[in-house]
Amino acid sequence: MMHFYEPHLGHRLKHDPFNSIVGPRPIGWVSSQSASGVLNLAPYSFFNAFNYVPPVIGFSSIGRKDSLNNIEATGEFVWNLVTRELAEVMNQTCEAVPPEVSEFDLAGLTPEASKVVGVPRVAQSPVSFECRCTQILQLQDLQGQKVDTWMVFGQVVGIHIDQRLLKDGVYDTANAGHILRGGGAADYFTIGPEQLFKMHRPESGGRDLPK
Repeated sequence: MMHFYEPHLGHRLKHDPFNSIVGPRPIGWVSSQSASGVLNLAPYSFFNAFNYVPPVIGFSSIGRKDSLNNIEATGEFVWNLVTRELAEVMNQTCEAVPPEVSEFDLAGLTPEASKVVGVPRVAQSPVSFECRCTQILQLQDLQGQKVDTWMVFGQVVGIHIDQRLLKDGVYDTANAGHILRGGGAADYFTIGPEQLFKMHRPESGGRDLPK
């Protein structure tokens, strides 16, 4: 038996399963800066990478948030990796505070100067991507009506990696302590070596494979 529903008619469940199924997802912990220099730090649960060369990442701002306003004003932001050790302070940066309040101060985090962009990274985070905004797209529905959600894309122009996470020149995802956002009001997941398995792509054998 399958539970089927059309989203516009409601899911008829205790909690919307959509973001539980499309998950767990990396967390877009985005630092930005207003035109007047006020720092902002906020986590976004709809975040991912979208291109290799050039490297492009993006996150979705559901509603017009300070991060979106800041990036529109300056064209820059930094993504910071959330690890299990940083989970609680990341959660503090979810708090709804006025634009003049910096979540760096709120959570007791250290802003560290970036190398390429003017926005600082989170010093406590082991990995950070310095980004310059390439596109901001407001989403729309099937009827062409604008949705109160914006996709922010940025090209990664600088990458910081804690050297302890580089093993023989390979980034050690399994032991880096990544956490991921699940569905529900409070669900998160960890990654560890016990979840790691390897599966290589099949060789083409000279055959033309679909692109």
